[in-house]
Amino acid sequence: MQKGSISVQTENIFPIIKQFLYSDQEIFLRELVSNAVDATSKLITLSNRGDIKGDIGDTTIEVSVDKENKTITIADKGIGMTEDEVMKYLNQVAFSSATEFLEKYKNESSIIGHFGLGFYSAFMVADKVEVQTRSYKKNKKGTTWTCNGDPEYTLDSNDRKTRGTDIILHVSDDSTEFLDEGRIEGLLTKYCKFLPVEIKFGTKTETTWEGEDDDKKEIKTEVDNIINNPNPIWKKKANKLKEEDYKKFYNELYPYSTPPMFWIHLDIDFPFNLTGILYFPKLGNSIEVQKNKIQLYSNQVYVTDEVKEIVPEFLTLLHGVIDSPDIPLNVSRSYLQSDANVKKITGYITKKVADKLASLFKKKREDFESKWDDLGVFVKYGMLSEEKFHKKAVKFVLLKDVDGKLHTIEEFKEKIKATQTDKHDKLVMVYTNNPSGTDTYIEAAKNKGYHVLQFDNVIDNHFMQHMEGKLGDTTFVRVDSDTADNLVQKDEVTESVMSEKEQEKVKTLFESKVTQAGASITMKALSPDDLPVQITRPEFMRRMKEMQAMQGGGGAMGGFPDSYNVVVNTNHPLVAEKLIKMRSEEKKEDFVNHLYDLARLNQGMLQGAELSTFVNKSLEFLK
Repeated sequence: MQKGSISVQTENIFPIIKQFLYSDQEIFLRELVSNAVDATSKLITLSNRGDIKGDIGDTTIEVSVDKENKTITIADKGIGMTEDEVMKYLNQVAFSSATEFLEKYKNESSIIGHFGLGFYSAFMVADKVEVQTRSYKKNKKGTTWTCNGDPEYTLDSNDRKTRGTDIILHVSDDSTEFLDEGRIEGLLTKYCKFLPVEIKFGTKTETTWEGEDDDKKEIKTEVDNIINNPNPIWKKKANKLKEEDYKKFYNELYPYSTPPMFWIHLDIDFPFNLTGILYFPKLGNSIEVQKNKIQLYSNQVYVTDEVKEIVPEFLTLLHGVIDSPDIPLNVSRSYLQSDANVKKITGYITKKVADKLASLFKKKREDFESKWDDLGVFVKYGMLSEEKFHKKAVKFVLLKDVDGKLHTIEEFKEKIKATQTDKHDKLVMVYTNNPSGTDTYIEAAKNKGYHVLQFDNVIDNHFMQHMEGKLGDTTFVRVDSDTADNLVQKDEVTESVMSEKEQEKVKTLFESKVTQAGASITMKALSPDDLPVQITRPEFMRRMKEMQAMQGGGGAMGGFPDSYNVVVNTNHPLVAEKLIKMRSEEKKEDFVNHLYDLARLNQGMLQGAELSTFVNKSLEFLK
């Protein structure tokens, strides 16, 4: 038996490893299984090169838990180590065997992981680590290395007959949660689901049926519990895959989810290496609940689902997998944000997504339009957050009108040019965010010959603000922001049938009844066909308040009362004739109240006790 000290800079290396090397304690399993995969991949490479003669046999990696003895074992059938190699690789921290192997077999370098210190993550959960190994090389004895979590180790020979390495973790008292089989299986599924070598964790019972109908016989078989898919489809060429392959893989990633609309297969090897598949889920009118569904891998090793430093913010709405060996496994966010490879990857993915959408729009517009309700949030979000994406998307972003028809921005601008250009030569895009609740206003706008858009996505306020800045010659106004005649401001004037004195009297009546904070009274000559009283909400203030509400803040606008105008139509018979001729002040007040309540009802502002009072009053009028 040999004894010695591990070659390290300081005796405090193990506490440092335990506390600071990795952000999550559970990462130890990823590192150790990845090393086992690395050793197995090296064996396969040597066999393929002819450096190992004969069949290498089963290469399955086995992970097992022994609760009674408080151990976790990761056993591989890879290249193993000689005594000299154990001394070299386990006793010199931060000296990775991958470095030497990579130099020797650099043409097959894609199989090498970037794991350097990975082995020492074992001490995050174990107070003693035992390594039993035997090299694939002939005439080499087995070796056992043992360390109790300090620089002291022991080295001895063993009588192991087979090549490979068993790493046995004697779990410390503060890490006994990892002796739970369910916990370990969950971690294997999370971190090792797509590693390129089969990983076994115990056995499972499979049920099959023989016979037909009443003669069916249930057969239960105990089989190996292989927890990973060693050949995920993102490692295959797109021309070798069918639609069903992509859908099946999506279900593998997100069981029981709604099928995706379509997908993009990423495959690039210059100027960086990246493969993957990004799926477009059915987003509907939602953003937040869908994020963090992209899984990041490095050589099929799971890294994280927090990918906002790797892909632009809006692409986090997508689902799927990105795999790149050019992204290190354990680095800071600031490193990722400044890394040149990461910036290239971000640009590449953005371009691929934009090109895919542009292609779908151009080649299959009808299909693209049918998916717009789910795509709209994604495309608009992308335009808001990424300038390069905006430049491409402005050609295929669609505007939906209240009749359900879809138009590109240029198509719609051409459609409204003749009727919706104001006196300042600006195009006015009239919209609603509540078609059913603003139906009266929509009909009034249509009667003026206007086309009304439907903007009811969660980010549409921001999108309109963005597009006004980009287009320059276009403004958006909500259909209830003004009376129909003034949505598109022109130099047309309608004369009032009421004298100024009569208008003052009527205005005074309304002012005595409209006492809510933020409300103002406007006397206006409209068409007799327009409503007698309307409530309009100034576009700027309302939009600012709604944007702030979406961001969840009070801020400068947060304390402001609701701001709206009560517009009295001085040309409507109920105002210009009936109201003005009433003699009873009490009847006038009741009549004004009723007209005002009708306007509030039209805006959804009449609720609770006020609504009940209005209904009862209306019944009285009918008697």
